[in-house]
Amino acid sequence: MNATTGRSRFLTVVTWSILLVMLVLAGCAGPENDTELPNGVEEPVAPPNGVEEPAEPNGERAGMLRLSAVPIAQTDPAYISSDPEVLVAAHVYDYLIDIDADNEIQPRLATDWTESDDGLTYTFTLAEGVTFHDGSEFTAQDVVWTYDRLRNTEGLPTEDLYRNIESIEATGDLEVTFTLAETNPFFLYDLSDNHALIIRDGTEDAGDFNGTGPFRVTDYQPENRLMMEANENYFVEGQPALDAVEIIFFNELTTAADALQGGQIDLVMGLSPDLYDNLRARSGLAGQHVDTNQFAAIRLRTDMPPGDDPAVMLALRTATNRGALFELVQQGYGAIGRDTPIGPIFEDYYTEEHELPDGDPEAARRILEDAGYPDGVELELNLLDTLNYSDIAVVLQSQWAEAGINMTVNIMPESIYYGEGRWLDVPLGMTGWGHRPYPQFYLDVMLACDAIWNETRFCDPEFDELIATAGSSLDEDERIEAYHEMQRILIEEGPFIVPFFFAEHAVINESFEGFQLHPFSGRSDLRPVRFPE
Repeated sequence: MNATTGRSRFLTVVTWSILLVMLVLAGCAGPENDTELPNGVEEPVAPPNGVEEPAEPNGERAGMLRLSAVPIAQTDPAYISSDPEVLVAAHVYDYLIDIDADNEIQPRLATDWTESDDGLTYTFTLAEGVTFHDGSEFTAQDVVWTYDRLRNTEGLPTEDLYRNIESIEATGDLEVTFTLAETNPFFLYDLSDNHALIIRDGTEDAGDFNGTGPFRVTDYQPENRLMMEANENYFVEGQPALDAVEIIFFNELTTAADALQGGQIDLVMGLSPDLYDNLRARSGLAGQHVDTNQFAAIRLRTDMPPGDDPAVMLALRTATNRGALFELVQQGYGAIGRDTPIGPIFEDYYTEEHELPDGDPEAARRILEDAGYPDGVELELNLLDTLNYSDIAVVLQSQWAEAGINMTVNIMPESIYYGEGRWLDVPLGMTGWGHRPYPQFYLDVMLACDAIWNETRFCDPEFDELIATAGSSLDEDERIEAYHEMQRILIEEGPFIVPFFFAEHAVINESFEGFQLHPFSGRSDLRPVRFPE
């Protein structure tokens, strides 16, 4: 890199740093104690961190936690997708087994389980004395019915996930046995998929909030709020520790941040780095952030111009300065990506042994010229209006322009981007992929030739064989070798850029104890959260 190129790149980074700082200051400006709650929601009359006439079934439970979320669209656990939808469902219903904030498998409705020597049979012992909110008794048949629905309903995101299950049987009133067609070292993680919340056998309206979970829905106003009170018959002793949870719907994070500062709410999750830094510095508020494997994939379809020419994707990867993008957009929270969905959070499977083309616009321009694009390429990037995706697009637009890649940006609401398969059809898109506790999920659903969400149309038989090995072998060394080789292929020939992995941010009223932010914020467990008296 010559001196002129280095100076140009430095000025570009400084310019965008100034711009983003101005945006941060503008977003954080506003009243601290006079925030209007959304959609006509009334100011609570109760003390800021309590409820009037709290129920005391066990002499310990007390307080109400008020948190912000964007409005939810789905209440049927089989169809939920957003963090707020998952958060509500995970506290109205229960998982068979759960994955905690440290990525460890934990019992929930299943108290114990065994695996056969051949890795094909899993038998689960279920908790005793569990009832649904309508008073009906929980049995093994509810587990069978739930997972049969998830694997046999066409179009559900779990249809492929559970295709390997050969049978599910109630082998006792409180015992369930799963038999697999092929070994799956990540089967327990699969059983804890976001959608795998247990509902009552034969339920006709699966969005009716009738779960076994720690909270019962008492009021749901789709445009305003959702109220939940503690389930006094919850089967886990001492939980939940709160009397109630109120979820107030905000369409804008900045408005939710103002409400937190003003004392109208107690918890905000999913914050941008700038809002997080601003809020956690305020008196009375405490911040938490955790690394995740959540990422935005900037991808080209490989079955249509210009993505059907591998040189174009190589030029995009070469022109992208991931380090600068990471610092500008993420302020250093999270981790720099390497154009694969396997991030450093998966310590056993992640590798940096393969060289990555990075931040060289002149080399990118030469790649395009050699491939027959002397005047560069014209592209339109389609993305959704969430998180800081628009900031990513602005920085990419500047970096790519230096390489002769002229990009326009088409920002659309999340409902439109994901509606009617639009995100799967656009030539160039930026798609968000949420945190998962193991890497196989991404490979199965986005990169296999027949993957349900193969938005790039990437198809490589050698890669498919590696996916199959990683997803079935019970030999850990063999899985590691397969994951490392897949990362090499994606870095050299892959159809997308993964510039960085997000961190998850939350700020809570420091009066509350026991909150631990989950890498997938909707899976954050509110059961142990308490408000000390």
